[in-house]
Amino acid sequence: MPDGRARGNRRCARRVIVAVLAGMILVAAGAGCAARRIPAIAGEPLEGNASWYGVAFHGRLAADGSRYNMYELTAAHKILEFGTRLLVTNLRNGRTVKVTITDRGPFVDGRIIDLSFSAAQALGMLATGVAPVRLEVIG
Repeated sequence: MPDGRARGNRRCARRVIVAVLAGMILVAAGAGCAARRIPAIAGEPLEGNASWYGVAFHGRLAADGSRYNMYELTAAHKILEFGTRLLVTNLRNGRTVKVTITDRGPFVDGRIIDLSFSAAQALGMLATGVAPVRLEVIG
């Protein structure tokens, strides 16, 4: 049978472990929130390649906590704040669409934005999959 001192040491060790785990959870939660506070890029329009994502991600959780709906005019960007509104122009045909940032990506080198199915459809880029675009922050 352990004596009172050994039991007290175990209780103290448990309290330390619980405190450390609670601290780790708070740090992890804070890191997740930091990604949502990245400021929008203002100034000159950005140009680069856009791609789109649709059926495989439809209904899945987006980075902002909403459900991805391929029929809404949304997009994924690596650093723009969630809720940022963009005017996206297809530089091949001049078509434009307004989208809202709800997700993170693209995760393919050489691309600056991933558009929802409907946004890509509005820009006339479904068949090609990738198109040169200009991004302008509008809100």
